[in-house]
Amino acid sequence: SNPPLTPSTPSSPSFVDRQVEDKIMDISSFETFLAERIKVGGKAGALGDVVSVSADKTKVTVTSDAPMSKRYLKYLTKKFLKKHNVRDWLRVIASNKDRSVYELRYFNIADQEDEEA
Repeated sequence: SNPPLTPSTPSSPSFVDRQVEDKIMDISSFETFLAERIKVGGKAGALGDVVSVSADKTKVTVTSDAPMSKRYLKYLTKKFLKKHNVRDWLRVIASNKDRSVYELRYFNIADQEDEEA
């Protein structure tokens, strides 16, 4: 299991450009979702100075001064995908380059269709 993030470690689920270009992911609504849902001291949305959520065109970055498990961000990301009915097309995986980063990838539907033919 992954150790909880140390206070100095920024944690960032990262999003590949394609989902944003395909209009499947709306980064600003995801940023708002995380800001409202992340719990600090047992209270959702009370980020204070402890946690910050920021976004650019294709990436949302969550920086925490308090320990926060990476798995918790994965859980919230999956919850967001389910809420927006795209959970069937996208999956959340840790980046190969940087293990503190999550990426959204499409399921390989084309591969499955080839096998059925």
